[in-house]
Amino acid sequence: MTSKNLLTLLLICFSGYVYGQKSRPNIVFILTDDQRWDALGYAGNTIIQTPEMDKLAREGVYFKNAFVTTPICAASRATIITGLYERKHKYTFQQPPINNEFTDNSYPSVLKSEGYYSGFLGKMGVNFENKRDTSLFDVYKPEPVGAYFRLVEEGTRHKHTTDVIRDNAIDFIENAPEDKPFCLSISFHAPHADDSSPQQYFWPQEVDSLYKNVTIPGPAMADDNYFMKLPLPVREGFNRTRWNWRFDSPEKYQQMVKGYYRMITGIDRAIAKIRTALEAKGVDKNTVIILMGDNGYFLGERQLAGKWLMYEPSLRVPLIIYHPSGVGSKTVEDMALNADIAPTILDFAQAKIPASYQGMSLTGHTKKTKMAVPRRDAFLCEHLWDFKPIAASEGIRTEKYKYFRYRDIPDSEELYDLVNDPWETKNLVQDKASQKILASLRKQCNEEIESLSK
Repeated sequence: MTSKNLLTLLLICFSGYVYGQKSRPNIVFILTDDQRWDALGYAGNTIIQTPEMDKLAREGVYFKNAFVTTPICAASRATIITGLYERKHKYTFQQPPINNEFTDNSYPSVLKSEGYYSGFLGKMGVNFENKRDTSLFDVYKPEPVGAYFRLVEEGTRHKHTTDVIRDNAIDFIENAPEDKPFCLSISFHAPHADDSSPQQYFWPQEVDSLYKNVTIPGPAMADDNYFMKLPLPVREGFNRTRWNWRFDSPEKYQQMVKGYYRMITGIDRAIAKIRTALEAKGVDKNTVIILMGDNGYFLGERQLAGKWLMYEPSLRVPLIIYHPSGVGSKTVEDMALNADIAPTILDFAQAKIPASYQGMSLTGHTKKTKMAVPRRDAFLCEHLWDFKPIAASEGIRTEKYKYFRYRDIPDSEELYDLVNDPWETKNLVQDKASQKILASLRKQCNEEIESLSK
């Protein structure tokens, strides 16, 4: 072979490599903290202002029935990263770190081995063995949890964390290498409350005027009887404590919910500027955007605040997938989970999905051509943190029913017909006509626990 022919061959191979890199899409994964499923205009909320999130939903795929398997930020984020249930990765709030076996198969680790340029910005919320998180990303800028305003510009000006993360995201996009696809994980602190402050909610200055002349409708199921039906450890636990902080008077309820909405609108405006940066870079036509909440949130229902429990407000989250060349304006009724994020990201990246994953790819829902898409008819929901003020629980949610139990509270089973009773007002455990379905779901729950624990 002549030197000229060898050079030509090398150029062809190199061009093929570069083309392969560029033909894979960029991926932007956006995670919000404590955004419940209906804190979104597209979900039917007529008060909250989320025009950019709504636009993503209109132009992409909106998952109407998206859930987290574990309604607490730490365990849910570990599930998102690893594609595993809490009882498998064994990580929850402030617990021992995720071991290296699960880290090696996490979506950031796989993408990095596949040649992706990767970044993480914002709230991590997960601890890794040997502090492996620092090696998972090419750009790693975690933001500490705490006060929402940071000193910037050599301590001369305060800046909201949402804006700090937004500007870091724009910087990442502007400086990403052009010969590699990138995956940017953006994890906002908002709209999580600042638990250490009486004010609780803090928002960027630009949304300060919003919602001032609006009256927020009161919460559903706010009567005392709904609260009194809860087991005593729940009535005396953190969900009630935080209700006292946020929602125990009509005036406080209005103040807090408006603050919560302002924080979400602040994220929405940040997303708009990030999408503008993608357009300016000329990569918007090859960038997949995924938006999800890390858990649901009680806004006064049952006289509760926070998350942690197995009721729908705690488990349901927003989920949108936007693919620039895929199907648009589509609503998916099938159940989707936080455990599906890792396999979905890897599938978009044309990377091999680890066999250990317990979620499934959702990419089939974004295709223009009709194809068989795997679907689930049930999933295990759980909160396993051994912490007395929050009662540990586990259960099974199907398309029609939900069964759950508190692990350390005897005779605490609950069963709901979600089709006829979507707010879960009537516990059917003592209903004679429901005993067959109760026994079936109890058995299914036990089998799922055994299977997912292996």
